[in-house]
Amino acid sequence: MKTFVTRSLLWFALANFFLLVSAAQQAPANPPASPQPQPAGQSKDARDPKTPENIPGTSNDRLFYALPNFLTLENSGNVPPLTASEKFKVVARGAFDYIQIPWYTALAGISQAENSEPGYGQGAEGYGKRLGAAAADGTIENFMVGAVLPSLLRQDPRFFQSSQGGFFHRTGYAVSRIFITRGDSGHHQFNFSEIFGSAMSAAISTYSYHPHADRTLANTTSVWGTQVGYDTITIVVKEFWPDLRRALGKKRRPPSNPG
Repeated sequence: MKTFVTRSLLWFALANFFLLVSAAQQAPANPPASPQPQPAGQSKDARDPKTPENIPGTSNDRLFYALPNFLTLENSGNVPPLTASEKFKVVARGAFDYIQIPWYTALAGISQAENSEPGYGQGAEGYGKRLGAAAADGTIENFMVGAVLPSLLRQDPRFFQSSQGGFFHRTGYAVSRIFITRGDSGHHQFNFSEIFGSAMSAAISTYSYHPHADRTLANTTSVWGTQVGYDTITIVVKEFWPDLRRALGKKRRPPSNPG
């Protein structure tokens, strides 16, 4: 397994674990259901479905106010399925978002410092290769899992938050979405898009532009497992993000004046 990816995921998991515990402790058990105000210029009637930002059935949310979270819906109810074109548009919007630049830059820096995949070498050339590989790995995986296979298999790439039950119940629900998804028909299906999409992306990246020494079945399987593990952590964070967002919003809100 690639060392830099493993350590990055470990720190990511630990950081989000404490954030989730904090959210579970601070958020009310049954928060009042209130409609979320839409940003200016984003009213339902004024939407232009031709732009990725306004595709119906998607969101403009960001995890921790930074990371793209456009395929996650809260209190969605029954929503129409996305077309193949819409799936590609919303995935492209997240895959090429500005926040991806510092993320891939950091991953490449960790890889360079640990000299993982020595075939890339060191110096500016080695860093550039690692940066390009990290960006390509993430982009390919995003498209395979969120657009290509969901379009071919007619599966829904969105995550529908539960927001029901306790911490462990919701965590179990989120983890189960790695294996169970909603089809465009609205029925539950095995999540072929996630399991096989991540496997295909791992094979494509490993056997195309990674160093020859790493082009092995064992390494491909390891990369596949790492990608599924990362997606599992991310989807659990997505489930609890509304609770954390409300908790952070309360801290930001100034006390009201009784007068």
